[in-house]
Amino acid sequence: MDVESASGPGGCNASAAGSRHTPAHNPSDMDKPSTALTGIGQYDVTATPLQMAMVSAAIAGGGKLVSPHMVAQITDSGGDVLEDYDAEADTKEIVSSSTAEQLQSAMQTVVEDGTGTNAQISGATVGGKTGTAQHGENNSKTPYAWFTSYGKADGKEVAVAVVVEQSNAARSEVSGNGLAAPVAKAVMRAALEQ
Repeated sequence: MDVESASGPGGCNASAAGSRHTPAHNPSDMDKPSTALTGIGQYDVTATPLQMAMVSAAIAGGGKLVSPHMVAQITDSGGDVLEDYDAEADTKEIVSSSTAEQLQSAMQTVVEDGTGTNAQISGATVGGKTGTAQHGENNSKTPYAWFTSYGKADGKEVAVAVVVEQSNAARSEVSGNGLAAPVAKAVMRAALEQ
């Protein structure tokens, strides 16, 4: 999936998708073990929470990536619309709908029965993916806890990604489900209940 459009032309109008992070560098001559590590987010893989929320939103949306915008509309002092953002104009299919359905099923299983059960919301369909990112040289620092997710209820949809970079938890207690999923759940619940 390509989420680079979020920080490029036509992408997020605040360039937040690429803030603070440098792009991953994956040389074409990587050995097989290093290549395999990139598949689980290790080696030289970097992503922002916004990029991961976009991935979850695209999966929940049937494979269609919508570029985020912080401004929906510009009006003058009298309330007349000067410019209107068209979400459909910045939408592109990044995976097939059948692939998106398979990913939805997998992500929903993570929340229902797997490593993301702390994100369950009664009355909502929630899909998610937990993660623990190595931090520091040779993983010498406390890892980051990740959770990227989507929630659907009563015709409303929301995608949320949370990364907890610093916590008081013991290293052995740091996990996406333990630290990040409860935060994502609270944000999704608030958005779905509005």
